[in-house]
Amino acid sequence: MSINLLVFDYRDTEKAFFANNSFPNFHIKFFSESLNEQTVKNLSQEDLDSAMVISVFIDSELTGEVIDSFRNLRIISTRSTGIDHINTYAAKKRNINVINVMNYGSTSVAQYTFGLILALVRNIVYAANCTKQYNEKSISFMGRDISQLKIGVIGTGAIGGAVCKLAKAFGMKIYAYDLNEKQELKDTCDVEYVALDNLLQNSDIITMHLPYTGKNKNMISFRQFELMHKNSYIINTSRGEMIDTKALKYALDNNLIKGAALDVLTCENYNVKCGEFVKNMDDIPVECHEEVLITQEIIKYPNVIITPHIAYDTQESIDYILQRTFEGITDTIKGGTEYCAI
Repeated sequence: MSINLLVFDYRDTEKAFFANNSFPNFHIKFFSESLNEQTVKNLSQEDLDSAMVISVFIDSELTGEVIDSFRNLRIISTRSTGIDHINTYAAKKRNINVINVMNYGSTSVAQYTFGLILALVRNIVYAANCTKQYNEKSISFMGRDISQLKIGVIGTGAIGGAVCKLAKAFGMKIYAYDLNEKQELKDTCDVEYVALDNLLQNSDIITMHLPYTGKNKNMISFRQFELMHKNSYIINTSRGEMIDTKALKYALDNNLIKGAALDVLTCENYNVKCGEFVKNMDDIPVECHEEVLITQEIIKYPNVIITPHIAYDTQESIDYILQRTFEGITDTIKGGTEYCAI
């Protein structure tokens, strides 16, 4: 008997994987739309009744109402590490397994992080935009030699560790903050583990690589920005919720920091998507209004770079995510728990 699988958030970059692989034990339907309380209403009753597995990405919002719409659901598979877009309590209540993908794209995200660092510190995006607009004003694009800068890496898991290795190759002094210090990084990259406040005070570039737990919401806020020096930069390719957006704008407006590069945002589903904001504020939750308005302002700043959550987005990472997704689904169907997130 085939297992009915509904794949949401289906993107063009995932098509090659499915074209090059066969899944004889699955009957798969693809939906480019995200799954949420609105889009679930568009599904046929047959899909709602027969789906045993659904696969989503972080753009979907699986509330209790969405989960309860599926009569025979057994597995929710998210093609991400984070699971905060899923009501795990509602899933557990119905004995539905939630599985995720760990440690994907560490090299890709680390490379992208340094792409943002170089673009920000060397004013590459600002200079390119001025050139495109034939701006004849006398503007200085002078940057810094990053080999002379100190980098502070917050979180030294697979991605943070890969960032440390690249920083070592660039000749940078590396500070790190993590509850679990990695001896390998000390030995091979000369990483110096310090307290978070110490890292913020002494780093020229601060980059975030922690998983979002909810408890670390607004981990970088007004107090933390006050600790940073005025020529420092902050980079976030982790989760938007860990930086207080209001505090970030305050820091930029008051020259507490030199600039920011963000690949992730709070209220990401309702925020900027390749230059297009939600046109009707009534379409987004009240708690996200301020986040969107602030983003609309700071994206215009010449010392701010915002990209639409693509740090992981290489073909190699996508293929890895999908391969691990099907391994996880198959393992869970057989009674395994290796891939279970709850």
